[in-house]
Amino acid sequence: MALCWLMLSLLLQTLHAHTDFFTSIGQMTDLLYTEKDLVTSLKDYIRAEENKLEQVKRWAEKLDSLTLTAMEDPERFLGHPVNAFKLMKRLNTEWADVESLVLSDTTDGFISNLTVQRQYFPNDEDQKGAAKALIRLQDTYQLSAHTISAGDLPGVVYKSRMTVEDCFELGKVAYSEADYYHTELWMAQALKQLDDGEDSSVDKVTVMDYLSYAIYQQGELERALELTKRMLKLDPTHQRAKGNLKYFEVQLEKQRRAEAAAEGEKREKRQVDKRSVQMKRSNDPLPERKRYEQLCRGEGVKMTRRRQSRLFCRYFDNKRNPRLLLAPIKQEDEWDRPRIVRYHDIISEYEIGKIKELAKPRLRRATISNPVTGVLETASYRISKSAWLTGYEHPVIERINQRIEDITGLDMLTAEELQVANYGVGGQYEPHFDFGRKDEPDAFKELGTGNRIATWLFYMSDVSAGGATVFPDVGAAVWPKKGTAVFWYNLFSSGEGDYSTRHAACPVLVGNKWVSNKWIHERGQEFRRPCGLSETE
Repeated sequence: MALCWLMLSLLLQTLHAHTDFFTSIGQMTDLLYTEKDLVTSLKDYIRAEENKLEQVKRWAEKLDSLTLTAMEDPERFLGHPVNAFKLMKRLNTEWADVESLVLSDTTDGFISNLTVQRQYFPNDEDQKGAAKALIRLQDTYQLSAHTISAGDLPGVVYKSRMTVEDCFELGKVAYSEADYYHTELWMAQALKQLDDGEDSSVDKVTVMDYLSYAIYQQGELERALELTKRMLKLDPTHQRAKGNLKYFEVQLEKQRRAEAAAEGEKREKRQVDKRSVQMKRSNDPLPERKRYEQLCRGEGVKMTRRRQSRLFCRYFDNKRNPRLLLAPIKQEDEWDRPRIVRYHDIISEYEIGKIKELAKPRLRRATISNPVTGVLETASYRISKSAWLTGYEHPVIERINQRIEDITGLDMLTAEELQVANYGVGGQYEPHFDFGRKDEPDAFKELGTGNRIATWLFYMSDVSAGGATVFPDVGAAVWPKKGTAVFWYNLFSSGEGDYSTRHAACPVLVGNKWVSNKWIHERGQEFRRPCGLSETE
């Protein structure tokens, strides 16, 4: 037993202090190892006091089965967003319930160890972040609450269903954000599962209390009134329901009188887009939201056949570069304006593994530069963790930098270090520019290397569903393919910014997305990419 606790303590001491677990699938795999060892130690404890802790034993057996499945392929298991959400929820809240059941731990082992190690567990912010990620996936990919709850997502291997408690938790998170649209969707799903006979510690009256208020806030008085009446049938003493019943009846009568007083006006029920109303209420800052989400789903603007006929695949040696002459690169045109090209078989399995190995211990929540203050900060529209790798720390990084220079013909001495990013639950980066605009003259002043002239992006994993790189202004969508890279210029040869390169990383629906990118700057490219005769050349 002592050896078991020693091994577990050593394992958990290797974890970093808590830093937004939900933003990186790669780091969340450590939590699965943590949880697996906790379950194992808990089973040892149960064997000592099996009769007293029968309830704990059932819990441990359920978790043991789950972790055995999860450990077959941890990253693929957590690639299912429901599994990732449930892991956050278990470690943040449900293990505390187990702790309360074994407070009289006579062996003075499990409970003391669990109490010490809880500092490494996900916290409320992680659980909330995972819940909001599921809601984001629901919107972007137009999924019903029933589809997500049933785990029927494309490309899943480890199918996971959501309980009433899980649905109720998502509804509460939406409610806390005054997001009544999603509160209704998830409370309605929780109520449906209760009506279908699912056992739960959450009662129908509590669910209907949230649901009726969310419906009322969206202007549907009749539905809110019917739900309130149903609540009172189940609990005639519910004081808030009694008050709401009278209030809803008065408001509904006023509404009917107002409609009747409007002479000659057609009394047709208008179809209201509740999500659009909610987006206006929450002041969504993204004007191209619908177009961006369409492209993430593989919809939206399509290139004409005439334009498609001008796109080609070729072997490319960049004007007979010596290192490419005997081994030319497979180059494919992805889009014409702006020109986006993909390079196939451009990074090996070994190189991908080495980059992940170097980056994983350093992964930190990705930040953005505040356009007003210039200070680096986290943002809700960039959900990932990143790390920076320099060429001198390993030959693989140096070799990759040289490869990018050979293919692009651009100098890497003034380029930024290789950035490695791993996207978490619903991981995304909403539409943005890589280059500094005219209203951001000091964007890269500290680097002293000018603006970002071009972007090189490696895909280091396949993604089962979602995760595309999209360009909303032009309708381009580039899908992740392991071992490939895409490249585009952010600036015209005159140095003017190409605003059509505004792009985004779509939320990862199912899977684990690893990418690495190289931002190439202007300085050093004067003779490699000389100015053109016009601003847009």
